[in-house]
Amino acid sequence: MKPLALTHYTATSAIGRGLGETLAALRAGRGGLAPCTFETAVLETCIGEVPGLDAVRVPAPLARFDCRNHRLALLALEQDGFGEAVRRCAARLGPARIGVLLGTSTSGMLETELAYRHRAPDGALPASFDYAATHNPYALGDFVRRALALEGPAAVISTACSSSAKVFAAAVRLMAAGLIDAAVVGGVDSLCLTTLYGFSALQLVARGPCRPFDLARDGISIGEGAAFALLERPGPDTGPGTITLTGFGESSDAYHMSSPHPDGLGAQAAMRQALACAGLEPGQIEYINLHGTGTPSNDSAEARAVAALFGAAVPVSSTKGATGHTLGAAGALEAVICALALRHGLLPGGLNTTAVDPGLELAYLTGNRAAPVTRVLSNSFGFGGSNCSLVLERRTEEPAHD
Repeated sequence: MKPLALTHYTATSAIGRGLGETLAALRAGRGGLAPCTFETAVLETCIGEVPGLDAVRVPAPLARFDCRNHRLALLALEQDGFGEAVRRCAARLGPARIGVLLGTSTSGMLETELAYRHRAPDGALPASFDYAATHNPYALGDFVRRALALEGPAAVISTACSSSAKVFAAAVRLMAAGLIDAAVVGGVDSLCLTTLYGFSALQLVARGPCRPFDLARDGISIGEGAAFALLERPGPDTGPGTITLTGFGESSDAYHMSSPHPDGLGAQAAMRQALACAGLEPGQIEYINLHGTGTPSNDSAEARAVAALFGAAVPVSSTKGATGHTLGAAGALEAVICALALRHGLLPGGLNTTAVDPGLELAYLTGNRAAPVTRVLSNSFGFGGSNCSLVLERRTEEPAHD
């Protein structure tokens, strides 16, 4: 594929609002997981909650979209000058030439949960409940498109934990087809009781902060987050140091509804495709941000897949010990973390992991490592075997312009 530049990007999660706070937390090895006190949940687990969302005010013209998920999206869009960067791009290219491609898994499900508490005696939901503008997955794309005053194609992908990684691939295809000239890609997923109790029912949540790839790992810590990137074709301003998307790979192994193939065959297929798309050999990848949820089966399968393709030399880690598993937002959030790694030469160590499982033959980082890197891989693997891997690179020379 022809590389696309991430001309602007931002992220908000339990470890901070915007790039500055996120980078500072990663450098300090500071996580955002805390005991669960969300809504009415009574669970012995930790979560990654973004504070202050109730104070975010949705503009009056978009009032019908008001819900926790969209307040989180709006908070993220306001960081790092991202919204203004998109507006400048729209002024240059035209608002109809910028697509909006986002990922989420639960969207505004909390709004439906709140509505159910106020059902009428006949079971009817409150008249004020607006499913189309809140819980409906496309509501996120509609809200962001309106908030940024864009008019191009908009779509929301919901493939569990791979959702907001796959939007990068969707953007590449739309731009290659000539339908758009730039894209706002990203993902947003906020906390709700359905995911907290649902993953608990599956016996997949950790009792304390999650410990990816640890010998004693016992599950995930659910988090919430939002991350966005503006993808454009490289131009005069995208010289050395620019972060680019150079490859993607997707697969669907359909091995099991909630467990990956034991040998990570679908994960291997996605990573191989991403490398081929970028024109790279495995040895050219200098860091891998693992999906690394902290469940016994996920980490084992991913470790086998990575080892089969890359061996045990490339540095790897999971940042979910810091942010929690942000579900449909994980792909975009971790792509932005990879962009920070490329830009600042910081390979983030996996928090909470103290004794790496010796049966997982990987060079897993339990502490930060300072190293200039130019090519990294980010993995996002979802329920049902929906897999996506992204290759991000830092330009070291001037691009050739079309």
